[in-house]
Amino acid sequence: MKLNRSTDMALRIAMVTAAAEVRTTVDELATQLSLPRSHVAKVVQRLQRLGVLVTIRGRSGGVAFAEHAGELTVGQVVRAFEGDDEVVSCEQPLCPLAGDCRLRGQLRRAQAAFLAVLDDVRLGELAHGSAGPLLLTLGAPEVHS
Repeated sequence: MKLNRSTDMALRIAMVTAAAEVRTTVDELATQLSLPRSHVAKVVQRLQRLGVLVTIRGRSGGVAFAEHAGELTVGQVVRAFEGDDEVVSCEQPLCPLAGDCRLRGQLRRAQAAFLAVLDDVRLGELAHGSAGPLLLTLGAPEVHS
């Protein structure tokens, strides 16, 4: 299963903000992650609605990892961004095997197993250990000696 670009961006934004101890901005996130600003802004809005991020408007505003967002799972974020669509579409166009297909059920099981694994990973865990400091260096200019 391949995640769509918005889902990938959402998980990366969650990881970076979880690692940060201070607020950041959409512009800083876009630069850090080498992503288009307009896409980052849309994903940040969706993450805010999900309770992953807190956004503060104004001159000293910004984006921060929400207080209880660390308890949310990667599976919850993936479901919110990917929706409930199946891995394959048997309706468009209508598959002649639809009534007797044995593959569709197996693909559903595989998708459920994939999401079950992601349900075991909390967003807060993604920035623990050596990953946290590394996340904070993304997009930083290289220091030459």
